[in-house]
Amino acid sequence: MKRASEKEALTALQDIACWKRKDEKWIERRFKFQEFMEGIGFVDRIAEIAEDMEHHPFISIQYKVVTLSLTSWNERGLTALDFEAAFKYNQIYDTMK
Repeated sequence: MKRASEKEALTALQDIACWKRKDEKWIERRFKFQEFMEGIGFVDRIAEIAEDMEHHPFISIQYKVVTLSLTSWNERGLTALDFEAAFKYNQIYDTMK
């Protein structure tokens, strides 16, 4: 999968709510939960999707906040796979609210 151009990345980012560019190579989102174990359940579901896609996010758990960061190492930046994963992670979060 090829690295997204700047224009492609900005366009794709508009289609996924709440994700932000961390820099030219990363996108990131913080997900907030009412309880610690809700965040852990979210991470479990993210892990399943990541395994299926063979594309794994960086995951940080800080009590009731889970932060996901995405990039494509082989392409040294963002690809369509990052935006597809972000969209799927948003869907999981939305079903948990």
